[in-house]
Amino acid sequence: MTVKYKRVLLKLSGEVLGGGSFGLDYDSVSSICEQVAEVSKAGIEIAIVVGGGNIIRGAQTVNIERAQADYMGMLGTVINALALQDNLQKFGAPTRVQSAIEMRQVAEPAIRLRAVRHLEKGRIVIFAAGTGSPYFSTDTTAALRASEIKADCVIKATKVDGIYDKDPAKYTDAKKLPRLTYADALNMRLQVMDAAAFALCQDNDIPIVVFDMQKKGNLKKLLLDGENIGSVVAQNA
Repeated sequence: MTVKYKRVLLKLSGEVLGGGSFGLDYDSVSSICEQVAEVSKAGIEIAIVVGGGNIIRGAQTVNIERAQADYMGMLGTVINALALQDNLQKFGAPTRVQSAIEMRQVAEPAIRLRAVRHLEKGRIVIFAAGTGSPYFSTDTTAALRASEIKADCVIKATKVDGIYDKDPAKYTDAKKLPRLTYADALNMRLQVMDAAAFALCQDNDIPIVVFDMQKKGNLKKLLLDGENIGSVVAQNA
């Protein structure tokens, strides 16, 4: 077993949990949780930041003030976090949900040192409700939480097998970029993560791995087998 990263921050979009549509696709949730539980049991410390786009997209909500819509989106991430927790524990992986918006009946408050302690004890930590403030994406939240817990990398699970110079769903000549710098990602205005997330990871020297998690076994290949899966954004290309 070749372990590249000991502690990772896994960013899951709501789209992945919804199977590409609105609501929760329980087969997708179960498949993701089975993979995460497997690598967690092998000794990898895993924290998760989950989006809420399968429930509601704050930035795209019409007729509702942006800040209010963002709070609604944060609550959507809590729904997803609780679904993940339930499924992870069914696979035998102890899990804690920490919410940036206080709701003690269903989640712990987001406390950095408590989260680190959970990770050290082999528990998976799911960070819900974004940063707790509007106007920040869950991509930025992922970069923030990764910095706080001193993660070795941010892993972004997507529906494609890495980063391309243009949308591979629209352009047949799109080229995969196996490795690029933070500056490249910012200059090319890649839509994989927002600029704030790239900049925060750059400031804290946290590499970003973008890969297809819908292909079962990819997470194990990346974290346990040491295979070069997906694309990597780092200080040096």
